[in-house]
Amino acid sequence: MIRNIANLVPMMKNGPSECNAALQFAVTTLQVENILVIGHSSCAGIEALMKMQEDTEPRNYIHNWVANGKVAKSKTKAATSHLCFDQQCRFCEKESINQSLLNLLSYPWIKDRVRKDLLSIHGGYYDFSKCSFEKWTLDFKECNVNEERSSYVVKEKEFWC
Repeated sequence: MIRNIANLVPMMKNGPSECNAALQFAVTTLQVENILVIGHSSCAGIEALMKMQEDTEPRNYIHNWVANGKVAKSKTKAATSHLCFDQQCRFCEKESINQSLLNLLSYPWIKDRVRKDLLSIHGGYYDFSKCSFEKWTLDFKECNVNEERSSYVVKEKEFWC
């Protein structure tokens, strides 16, 4: 289990971190069959990300970390500009999970095991106010992962109340 602010998985190109080491150990040594990235409602890390100014450099450890979610923030702003800030944060909470799932595919040992159907990548979201949990699985074959523009498709979705 890896726990961090906003449940973000950085791209591999961002360099070594405890997150990267734990992922590599889990996938290559323990040979886990599933990775589940779980986010939650009212996430203060996502709120910090959404409040960050676009044109400023991250100025502390928190901002340096949540900056890993900039792609999710950009997608959120583009899709939800008509919504209030709280609704944009709820959207970004889920979008950041999906971006983290795509970022997992930037690790060659993960991408290789996913391609061979030895590893599945799942997203999850716990909504505190509704006491509900959603889980979905990324369809690797339908994903397009690159730095400029990435897209994803969900192949299975479950919902519990």
